[in-house]
Parts: sequence; C-alpha cells; structure tokens
Amino acid sequence: MPTNNVLYRTSATATGGGRDGKSQVDDGSFTADLTIPKELGGPGGDGLNPEKLFATGYAACFMGAMRHYAASKKIKVPEDASVQVSVGIGPREDTGFGLEVQITVSLPGVEQAVAEDLIAGGHQVCPYSDATRGSLQITPKLA
Repeated sequence: MPTNNVLYRTSATATGGGRDGKSQVDDGSFTADLTIPKELGGPGGDGLNPEKLFATGYAACFMGAMRHYAASKKIKVPEDASVQVSVGIGPREDTGFGLEVQITVSLPGVEQAVAEDLIAGGHQVCPYSDATRGSLQITPKLA
C-alpha cells in the first residue's frame, strides 16, 4: 500500500540505450555505466545492470526492515547477519520480460523459530517486498 506521508524521496535518470547506457542519482551521489549481460544478448562483463541494482537495493532494504521488525520485538539481530537477494530476468509467457526474486537470510546464532519469525516479519515490513507483493512470488528463506 502506498504511503500517505512521504518522508524521503530520491530520483535517478537513465540515458543512452537504457540497459547499455548510464544511470545516475540526480543529486550526483552515484553514477553507473550499464552493460547488457551476455545472457540477454549484450557484451557482458563487470558492468552493472538493472537487476544488479535492484538486488543491491532490495538486500539493503530487507536487512533494514528485518532489523526494524526485530527491534519492535526486542530481539537483537547479530552483527554478522546477511541478506542475499538473487534477481533473475527472462521472457514471460505473454509478452515482455519478468523478474524472479529469491531472498536468503543468514542469522548466525539465532534459534530457527526466532529467525523464521524475523524473516517473515521483515518481509511484511520491507517496502520492496510490499511493492512486489502480488506481482512476484517471493518467499524469503533461512540460509
């Protein structure tokens, strides 16, 4: 559900060919040269692409959401916790392309039932999860 009280907003602009162009945050704090992966017909290489950027943002957002949820339950998330987000892209059956997302969370030293609750709670709180709910099937799991 969209927010009624936007507390922060940012914007970015893409130029060039899109997937083989440049993308930058409008305040100048981040610029990325984009490269199309070989799997999608491009030259590949170490360049960034929208899926890498989405995975990076989602992983950071999910970690923050999980920590927020944990704090509301007075549970400490270990410092060495991690969230890995894998983003895949491929053709849809109808037309265009679709995404597939997998989230794997590592919570060393946290009892399994508690870890599973933190992951589920983080998934409910995370704005990326909320934005994709209903359009992508994402089930975060414990590593």
